[in-house]
Amino acid sequence: MREAAFVKQNKEKWIGFEKALNNNVKINPDNLASYYIQLTNDLSYAQTYYPDSKTLLYLNSLASQAHQKIYVTKRESKNKIISFWRDEFPLFFRQYHKTLLYSFLIFMSAVLIGAVSTINDDSFIRLILGDYYVNMTIENIENGEPMAVYKSGSSIGSFLGITINNIRVAIIAFALGVIFSIGTIYVLFSNGIMLGAFITFFYNYGILEKTSTVWLHGTIEISVIVIAGCAGLVMGNSFLFPKTYSRRVAFMKGAKDGLKIVVSTIPFFIIAGFIEGFITRYGEQMPWFIAYGIIGVSLFLIVYYYILYPILLHKAQSIQISNLNNK
Repeated sequence: MREAAFVKQNKEKWIGFEKALNNNVKINPDNLASYYIQLTNDLSYAQTYYPDSKTLLYLNSLASQAHQKIYVTKRESKNKIISFWRDEFPLFFRQYHKTLLYSFLIFMSAVLIGAVSTINDDSFIRLILGDYYVNMTIENIENGEPMAVYKSGSSIGSFLGITINNIRVAIIAFALGVIFSIGTIYVLFSNGIMLGAFITFFYNYGILEKTSTVWLHGTIEISVIVIAGCAGLVMGNSFLFPKTYSRRVAFMKGAKDGLKIVVSTIPFFIIAGFIEGFITRYGEQMPWFIAYGIIGVSLFLIVYYYILYPILLHKAQSIQISNLNNK
C-alpha cells in the first residue's frame, strides 16, 4: 500500500486517539488497550514499509504518549476503586447490555413456566420448594404470619448467612458459564422457576400482596442474580462466538469480563443481605409507602447503575470524542 493511501485510511483514527490522549478524555482501560494494539500494529507496518517517513515518526510519538497514558493509569491506585465504580465499569458494561437482556428473558421465561405450572398442578410447588418449606409456610399462613420465616434467627446472623449464600449463587451462575453457557442458563432457569412457583403459591392462597415483604430484599437480590447470569453468558458465549479472536484468546477475554461483572454485584448483594437481615423481618408491620419506597429505590438503583448510567456515560464520551475530532 502506498504511504499516502495508508495515511488516508488511518488518519482520522490516529487524530481522534491523539486528541483523546491530549485532552485527558476518560477512556475505558479495555478500549485504551485495544486502541494501543491497533496503534502498535500500524506502527509496525510503517516501520516495515515506510522506514524513513514522517508517518513513522508521528506514530512513534503517538505510541509513546499512549504507553505513558497506560503506565500512569496503572499507577493511579489511590483512585482506582472510585474510578472503577464511577467510570470504568459502567463504560465497560455498556457493550454487554444485549447479553443482559438475554439473561433477563431466560429468567422471566422460567418465572412464567413456574407460575403456570403451580397454577395447574398442586404438587409442582412441593417438587420445586420441598415438602418441609411448603408445610412450614402453610402452617405460618394458617397462623396469620405467612412471612414468619423471615423473622427467625438473629439479624446479624441472617445478614451474614444470606449475603454469603447470595454471593455463592452469583459465583456459581458465572462459573457454570464455562460449560458453553449451558450451566448459567440452568442456574437462571432453576431460580426463575422457584420464584414463579413461590409467588404463585401465595397467589393461590389469596395473599399475593404479602409477597411485597419479600420484594424488600428480593428486588436487588433477584436483579443481581440476572446480572450474574449475564456474566456467565459473557464467558460462555466468548468461546462459542470468538469473532475475530482465536477461541483461546476470546475465552480468556470473556472470563475476565465476566469476572469483572460478578465483582460489580458484590456491594449489591451486601445491600440485599442487609435489608433481608435487618428490615424484611419488619415488613408486615411497615407502612405500605415505606415498603414500596424501599422497593422502588432498590429497582431504580439497579436499573440506573447497570442500564441508564452506562448509556449516558457512553453517550457523553462519544460526544466528547466527536467534538475533539471536529476541532
